[in-house]
Amino acid sequence: MLTKNVQEVPFEELNGQKRKKGDFTLIKNLAELFEKASQATEAYVSVAVAHDPHVLEAVWMASEAGIANFILVGDEEKIREIAKELKMDCSKFKIIHEVDEELACAIAVLQVKYGRAMALMKGLVEPSVMMKAILNLERGIRTESKLTHLAVFEVSAYHKLLFVTDAAISIAPDLKEKQEIIQNAVDAVTNLGISKPKVALLAAVEKVNKNMPVTLEYKELMEMAMKGEITGCILDGPLALDNAVSYESAENKGITSEVVGDADILVCPDIEAGNILYKSLVFLASAKSGGVVLGAKRPIILTSGMDSNESKLISIAMGVLM
Repeated sequence: MLTKNVQEVPFEELNGQKRKKGDFTLIKNLAELFEKASQATEAYVSVAVAHDPHVLEAVWMASEAGIANFILVGDEEKIREIAKELKMDCSKFKIIHEVDEELACAIAVLQVKYGRAMALMKGLVEPSVMMKAILNLERGIRTESKLTHLAVFEVSAYHKLLFVTDAAISIAPDLKEKQEIIQNAVDAVTNLGISKPKVALLAAVEKVNKNMPVTLEYKELMEMAMKGEITGCILDGPLALDNAVSYESAENKGITSEVVGDADILVCPDIEAGNILYKSLVFLASAKSGGVVLGAKRPIILTSGMDSNESKLISIAMGVLM
């Protein structure tokens, strides 16, 4: 059944405009992120189990803004019913009918695997079902890299976009996993035109403390960067959050480096810290945010029903550009 459904889709190179690293100028805010994404006119996103009103609304917004084109995999009747309610023009989308969730996820993943889409988006399906299709040894898009999450924030009090990792996937990463989290984030942010992103390793203190194991790990990560085992960035840590984002705070503590007060990427020690930071920025600082999963062959957009349409739109733009 799976093979039949996939073969019903003509094999076309939908992403005809190939882009190379370095094609983009520096993206400093979300307006520029949307503008750059809209320039990728041949970018397609494959949506798994697409019959979700919230997802389709974001899809329609992204389509109207020229940010991406879409392949919708799911129950075609429901997709068209929802589209009618939202006053969407379904002729703009490629729809692949499949009512079975697992098969719909598998088909959506194959669109990415075969180059018909450059990003994958989750619709009305449990993340575990989606991940099963992504990690499938034969039909999935897994790589040797660890899957990690990267969030982007536009915060009114900060002078540029701020990226946070990992607030959603890596529960208690060890040293090797932290290395992969950092490298995934650096590679993705570099694809946005941010050359040599400044990476802050967040802790509660600015000095290595034997009673704080994460600071010992950060010392090792700094040594790894010096040996070329972490590349493409300027790394510093441990750093407290205030030093990473505030020149004044760093100056008051006598801390000098290229990263302090100007961090591009904040690396959290574990998922609790990442989750708290993420939600603090959104709910207390009214930050605009989005996020993608990295480490697969293409970016994965794992939004939830609680995410605003704007957040989904930001995530789609990130997926297209990364």
